[in-house]
Amino acid sequence: MRLDTVMHVAVGVLQDAQGKVLITRRAENAHQGGLWEFPGGKLELGETVNHALQRELFEEIGVRILAATPLIKIRHDYGDRLVLLDVWSITAFAGQVKACEDQPMQWVSPLNLTDFAFPAANLPIIKAIQLPKYYAILEGRSITEVVNHCKLILENGVGLIQFRVKSLAQAEVLQALELVLQACQNYQVRLLINSDLKLSHHLIDGLHLSSRKLLASQIRPKGHSLVSASCHNLDELRHAEKLGLDFAVLAPVKPTVSHPEAMPLGWDIFSAMLDQINLPVFALGGLRRGDLAKALQSGAQGLAGISGFLETDILLKQN
Repeated sequence: MRLDTVMHVAVGVLQDAQGKVLITRRAENAHQGGLWEFPGGKLELGETVNHALQRELFEEIGVRILAATPLIKIRHDYGDRLVLLDVWSITAFAGQVKACEDQPMQWVSPLNLTDFAFPAANLPIIKAIQLPKYYAILEGRSITEVVNHCKLILENGVGLIQFRVKSLAQAEVLQALELVLQACQNYQVRLLINSDLKLSHHLIDGLHLSSRKLLASQIRPKGHSLVSASCHNLDELRHAEKLGLDFAVLAPVKPTVSHPEAMPLGWDIFSAMLDQINLPVFALGGLRRGDLAKALQSGAQGLAGISGFLETDILLKQN
């Protein structure tokens, strides 16, 4: 029998000192039994998400949460029940992790999470775990400037870069791309190419679709381990989700010098849009590194930007 009441579930993502993520296996007689999941459980009547998260993680794995930030919210219809997964990154906890209910547990590298069988609602959580908090957009007016900007971005600890160099001749773009690729490989940073450049390279990690290219696409572009898109409204976000993209960028959150005519969304609208999709989304537009906490509280995966990652006095180690 179908349960029409939405089951609100608090979920915690714990990582150890090596960055591995804790997963546990559901009991065989439970809903979605036998599959792997992240620890947590449903809210009791009148209970807050934070209290449920504290209670469930102590009951399941014996730890007390000291600090946590929102990661993503997932709404999913299993056919027999509707669930809302309220997922939090546990940034500090006390106690020794243990299987309090004798459930199987493993610490797994984020990139290896896809090797395990999870309930369908957990798949966007895996994408969010595998993404960093910062997504830099790389531009430049010369090969030297592009390379210098890339160096600054990498030295500042950014873990994901979009190559969006549109002001150079084609031959210079290709030359700049080769140099940027080498630098990203040295830092083990993933690189995406903007779709407007119409470039391909076997060493590129992914493709970033412009909003125009996004709306023109009926299927997810093939041959890329990562595909993302630029979005400016809810319809574009929903289309990105429908195509099965890995993440999106939503802009502008605040007024920008580069696009003064664009009406800023503001954090309230930004957050309301994210509540209606199951997709990691970076906030973009008029933002500085100090906006990260606000972005996370508003449901964002993190911050995207251009100039904000070129400052030399920052250390972005939240990746």
